[in-house]
Amino acid sequence: MSVIQANLQAVRHAVEMAARRAGRDPGGIRLLAVSKTRPAEDVCVAALAGQRDFGENYVQEGVAKIAAVARLLPAGHPSLVWHFIGPLQSNKTRLVAEHFDWVHSVDRLKVAQRLSDQRPVHLPPLQVCVQVNVSGEASKSGCAPEEAAALCRAVAALPRLRLRGLMAIPAPADDFEAQCQPLRRLRLLQADLVAQGLVLDTLSMGMSHDLEAAIFEGSTLVRVGTAIFGARA
Repeated sequence: MSVIQANLQAVRHAVEMAARRAGRDPGGIRLLAVSKTRPAEDVCVAALAGQRDFGENYVQEGVAKIAAVARLLPAGHPSLVWHFIGPLQSNKTRLVAEHFDWVHSVDRLKVAQRLSDQRPVHLPPLQVCVQVNVSGEASKSGCAPEEAAALCRAVAALPRLRLRGLMAIPAPADDFEAQCQPLRRLRLLQADLVAQGLVLDTLSMGMSHDLEAAIFEGSTLVRVGTAIFGARA
């Protein structure tokens, strides 16, 4: 068994244990392997070990990797699901709309409109999450929590997108309760939006350092990179 395979097995076990401690069904939590800066060969190792969802932060790197992995995987291998999770500039939307399956980082209407306009008609609607800046950090992307409802309603109305939920990258914290607080804000915000009539089934939150807190607070999609692929060079 390779290091990546062993790491993937360990992360899956950690997700399952965290779910059980939170009284949740582990089957309701999706693992997204963050493959930014990793070679296509590493993605293939994880894919052959059963991992289907992969996340990229950089547009050109991600598009090149999607093509490389498609060439490297054996014929007949189940198709992978590619998620764009980094900040997205409006001049890069076309490549994302043409090559990715999900976008987690929609934080303004202009980007959403461009993604909808540029999504090829032969592809299914692009699955999107609205990114919310739950910690109020000036350096972080994401709309303000009080702007989320209007942005979600506008995104949900776009023809080539399917709004799935909310995403956040909170400020790092070491204490479990401190990790939970911003994640709880996102969960309660999503619950409020659902009560207003929006259909949202995804909470994209939690990374290697706050995995347990995110699952405790209801994450349905956790984004893990280093714990699977090892420390970046």
